[in-house]
Amino acid sequence: MAIHSSVLELIGDTPIVQARRLDTGLCTLYLKLESANPGGSIKDRIGMSMIEAAEKRGDLKPGATLVEGTAGNTGIGLALVAQQKGYKLMLVVPDKMSREKIFNLKAMGAEVILTRSDVAKGHPEYYQDLAERIARETPGAYFINQFGNPDNPAAHEFGTGPEILRQMEGQLDAIVFGCGSSGTMSGLSRCFAEHSPQTEMVLADPVGSILTQYINEGILSTKSGSWLVEGIGEDFLPQISDFSRVKKAYAISDGESFHTARDLLAKEGILGGSSTGTLLAAALKYCREQTTPKKVLVFVCDTGNKYLSKMYNDYWMLDNGFIERTQYGDLRDLILRPYSQRDTVVVSPTDLLTTAYQRMKLYDVSQLPVMEGDRLAGIVDESDVLLHVYGDEARFRDPVSTAMVSKLDRLDVRSPIEALLPVFDRGQVAIITDGEAFLGLITRIDLLNYLRRRAQ
Repeated sequence: MAIHSSVLELIGDTPIVQARRLDTGLCTLYLKLESANPGGSIKDRIGMSMIEAAEKRGDLKPGATLVEGTAGNTGIGLALVAQQKGYKLMLVVPDKMSREKIFNLKAMGAEVILTRSDVAKGHPEYYQDLAERIARETPGAYFINQFGNPDNPAAHEFGTGPEILRQMEGQLDAIVFGCGSSGTMSGLSRCFAEHSPQTEMVLADPVGSILTQYINEGILSTKSGSWLVEGIGEDFLPQISDFSRVKKAYAISDGESFHTARDLLAKEGILGGSSTGTLLAAALKYCREQTTPKKVLVFVCDTGNKYLSKMYNDYWMLDNGFIERTQYGDLRDLILRPYSQRDTVVVSPTDLLTTAYQRMKLYDVSQLPVMEGDRLAGIVDESDVLLHVYGDEARFRDPVSTAMVSKLDRLDVRSPIEALLPVFDRGQVAIITDGEAFLGLITRIDLLNYLRRRAQ
């Protein structure tokens, strides 16, 4: 193994793994692990391509400020390259981006500006338009403009495409990809048109994006929906897009995307992100439709490490209605963490207050049931801890019993939902019981999530 002088030398030449345990019908499915790039995604390729091409043209001066609007991974690819080359980076990102990506970007020194994800192109807070305006108003800034930058598809026309053909020894019947900025699709289309014109180009698209209807029906809609999958799908045709060789597209729902990605981890041991689930679901549909054996390649676009708080979090999946739960027709339907399943985070009366505080922070909750065996002895919340320790921090070492509230108002599980409102109005959490048995807690956000799921 060679010793590299820079992490940038590790971009590209990503491995391909054959799927063994997924149902691929008559086809053989190959997974290209773009998650193995040093920034964790396929976007490392265009991050380097767009910056180095700008350097060669003389568009970048030492210490320049780069500006871009990104749904996530392009930002990380740019941050990786900018950090290594000494550039400042400002990124405008929609507010649906996972926390892991934002933490990653900030840790690499990028300035992150959050904007709305519920507005379309043309709105002043749309992430691409806002980035362009910031670049225009910032002296000496360079707008990367991945959606209109020809150096984006060039990374795939002259890099990714030839790399795939070399790895597959020229034997590839179909390739499945997604479209965000459209660089991957446009670059691969040009490469394969020249070197492997028989290879079919298949688009995987989130439900809500306008691209599936455009490919399959030739209709360019002006109305898009919303989706939670990050990094792919569009509400307009990017300036650099070339759809001429794409003849088939599949619209994949958020739920199918997330479950397919989780299935990929369970069956193949590959931790992919949300767009990987979309691409894989489309690839499996394509494979199962074929009547003759074909070799099909699909991208694992990025690593699932960036989505641990979302699609790999069962509670997030439950909150968003992507995991079905048993319905009882009573208040149990609103309890996110049932005590009977040992999902409720609890403390005992003899635990220290510092333990209660640490569990609140770790599990992002503001109150904890205090349990003696299976008996509910009290509730301790952030206010209880704060009032107890303020002025004497040593009291963090006191037992929970010294700060907990033991006089509790309980709600029977068969109470109507309306009975929750007075509890919340008093600033309390609802304690749900069935007789003497403690079932769990219901908070305001639990009720909001329940009402939102019913509205879907």
